[in-house]
Amino acid sequence: MKSKKIIFRFILLFSTFSLCAQNASFYKKSDTLNTKRRNAIIITESVMTGGALIALNQLWYKEYPRSGFHLKNDNNDWKQMDKVGHMMTSYYVGKIGMEALDWAGVSKKNQLIYGATSGFAFLTAVEILDGFSEEWGASPGDILANATGTGLLVGQELLWGEQRITVKYSFHQTEFAKQRPNTLGENYLQQALKDYNGQTYWLSANIWSFNKKSTFPKWLNVAFGYGAEGMLFGNSNAANTTLHNPYRQFYLSLDLDLTKIKTNSEFLKSVFSVVNFIKIPAPTIEINTKKGIKFHYLYF
Repeated sequence: MKSKKIIFRFILLFSTFSLCAQNASFYKKSDTLNTKRRNAIIITESVMTGGALIALNQLWYKEYPRSGFHLKNDNNDWKQMDKVGHMMTSYYVGKIGMEALDWAGVSKKNQLIYGATSGFAFLTAVEILDGFSEEWGASPGDILANATGTGLLVGQELLWGEQRITVKYSFHQTEFAKQRPNTLGENYLQQALKDYNGQTYWLSANIWSFNKKSTFPKWLNVAFGYGAEGMLFGNSNAANTTLHNPYRQFYLSLDLDLTKIKTNSEFLKSVFSVVNFIKIPAPTIEINTKKGIKFHYLYF
C-alpha cells in the first residue's frame, strides 16, 4: 500500500506541475482579484480533490476490511525517507495552490490560508482514509511530515515574501531493486517512484537571495541532501539488517535555480518552472553512517 501511495503522490505532483506550466504559458497574472479565475480554481481543485479521494477509496481501500479509526506508528520505516517524500509533496502541492490563487489576483493572506495549506489538507485526508482501513492506519509521522512541508512554504512567505529554500529530488538506480522488484520497482520509472535506496531529497538554498546587493550569480544554489541505502524492507527486521545493514547518507552539493535564468521565452520560463523540483547533477560531498566521507565528481 505504501508504494501505491508513493505513486499516487507523484502523479498528483506531475499533474499540478503541468497545470502550472499551462497557466504560465497562456495566461497573465491578474493584478486585481479576478473572481472568474478564482471561482474556476476553486471548482477545479474541489473536483480534482473529490475525484482523487473517491478513486483512492474505490481502487485501493475497498480491497481491505474497514475498521474503527486507528493510528499506526511507522516512523522507523525506510529510514524516514517516506516521511521526507510526504514533506516534499505537501510543499509543492501547497506552492502550486498558492501560485494559482496569485494568478487569480487573490490577496497574499488568502493565498497562504487557502492555497499554501492545500497540500497538507489533501494528504491528511488520505491519512484519514488509512485510519479507517484495518490493513493500515493513520500515521502520525506522515501527518507531521505533511505539516513540515506546509510550514516550510508558509514560513518563508511570512519571513521573506519568497521561497529562498526549495525542496528538490534526484534519483539513480541501485542494485537493491533487482532483489525485490515487486516492492522496489521493475523498471526505471517504477524504481524512481518506489526505490528509496536511489532517491535523494534536497533543501536547495539560493545564495543570491540572502544578499541581493551582491554580484553573486542569481541562479546558483547550495544544496543539502538526505538519502539512505541497504533497504530491502521498510522496517529493521533481521533479514534486512543482516544482508545489507541499512545506513543514512548526508550530502553537500551545488545546484541551479532554473527560474532565475534570464530568458525572454515564455515557453522556456514554463519549462524551467516545471522541472525546477529536480536537483541538477553536480560535484557532491557525501557523509554517511557506514563508510564515512565520500566525494562524487557528479552525483544525481
